[in-house]
Amino acid sequence: MFSSFMLNAWFAGSIVAVVAGVVGYFVVLRGATFAAHALPLGTFPGAAAAGFLGVNPLWGLVVFAGLGVAGISRLGRRQRADVATALTLIALLGLGTLFLSLSGQYAAGVYGLLFGEVLGVSRADLVPVGGLGLVCVVVTLALYRPLLLSAVSADLAGAGYRLPGWLNLAFLGLLGLATAMALPVVGALLVFSLMTGPPALARALTARPVMALGLSVALALATIWAAIALSYQSNWPVGFFVGLLAAVGYVAGRVWRVVAGRGATAAAYRFG
Repeated sequence: MFSSFMLNAWFAGSIVAVVAGVVGYFVVLRGATFAAHALPLGTFPGAAAAGFLGVNPLWGLVVFAGLGVAGISRLGRRQRADVATALTLIALLGLGTLFLSLSGQYAAGVYGLLFGEVLGVSRADLVPVGGLGLVCVVVTLALYRPLLLSAVSADLAGAGYRLPGWLNLAFLGLLGLATAMALPVVGALLVFSLMTGPPALARALTARPVMALGLSVALALATIWAAIALSYQSNWPVGFFVGLLAAVGYVAGRVWRVVAGRGATAAAYRFG
């Protein structure tokens, strides 16, 4: 499980989990789960375009993530946020279909981009993944206070910071960069799971922002580590375990909130 070729999987998975835990906390807090679902799906065709052009797939992912962010931000000024996100996703998927049809030799790699290839990560892949992950975490922590205030109250954030529109664009940029970085590791269909399951469970367990953020990272790490270990033992896809554990964690969080809420109500009734 800890042989040389597996070490790259552990390192890459850990990097992705930390980024997903940090950025995903604000995804859940700001109610941006649809964007977190659409951006990975709209970004993965960028790797197809990169394959067609003969460049590193990671740069294609980053470019398409930028296109997705620009589309959502631009259309969001005139349309509802969900409509803008859906229109952007449709346009990017259409481009992805074109590039896949033009580049037949890349079709075999689509499965990896959809469901992840954490066991296929090479040592050379760790450098760009780690660099992009570090940028995501540092910028998110630098914007921690305005992101938190804008999630609680847009008016309060606008009173304390002059550029609330720029703040939303910066957050979408962080989300796009995080998904582009995580896509080769956990896949387009599972970035969403890792960015919503552990953070949602963290929010259910505590209302303190700093503690919830740290717990979100810890739960994301536990999810990816458990998924890699279970995949190694069972020879089943890592993505299956990531999605399953994230879903189970979310359900557990909902149950906990219901039980805790009933306990608080009963205590208030007994001693009120």
